[in-house]
Amino acid sequence: MPGLIHGLEAERIRANLERVRDRIGPEVEILAATKYVPVEEMGTLAEAGIELVGENRLQELGAKRERYGEAFTWDFIGNLQSRKVKRILPLVRLIHSVATDSVLEQLGKHGDDRTEVLVEVNVAGEETKGGVAPQELRAFIERCPVPVVGLMAMPPFSTDPEASRPAFAKLAELAEEHRLSRLSMGTSQDWAVAVEEGATIIRLGTELYA
Repeated sequence: MPGLIHGLEAERIRANLERVRDRIGPEVEILAATKYVPVEEMGTLAEAGIELVGENRLQELGAKRERYGEAFTWDFIGNLQSRKVKRILPLVRLIHSVATDSVLEQLGKHGDDRTEVLVEVNVAGEETKGGVAPQELRAFIERCPVPVVGLMAMPPFSTDPEASRPAFAKLAELAEEHRLSRLSMGTSQDWAVAVEEGATIIRLGTELYA
């Protein structure tokens, strides 16, 4: 797999984690995105004080959780295929990327009273992005057979953090409208803006590892 990160340093990650934590305060969760972190490097994240991790693919989630299950809280943050819902659910605290009716059908079959999910919203209306359209959100939440506790969004990529602000503000507005408490938004390039707009979970990669 291209782009895997090797040679992670616990001290550097801890320093980056503390720097971000100082900026955002204790209320916002810092999720370490581990898509490019190989299983043998996960122990370094635990050593550095990372508590919450997010994985994009079921296979890697299974392998990492099998080895480091008790070391972290686990979330699923990747594109969610309905046929994998059954296997992902027992492994994670939250799925961040619920966005299709086929996924809702699987949640109905395999979710239980502990299942909680976030709905991914396509706030910018990008045709290439997944997510529920804002105007369809209420009906989608009503159709969801397990508790929806928040929303997630991926704004259009930009090197300018301010470019993400309208999308984050829109997501926060939708969360308030639907009385949802969790907001998963903001990545390494725009997390500070996301926090200003009300993020409760930020998903960081290079910001922690570099």
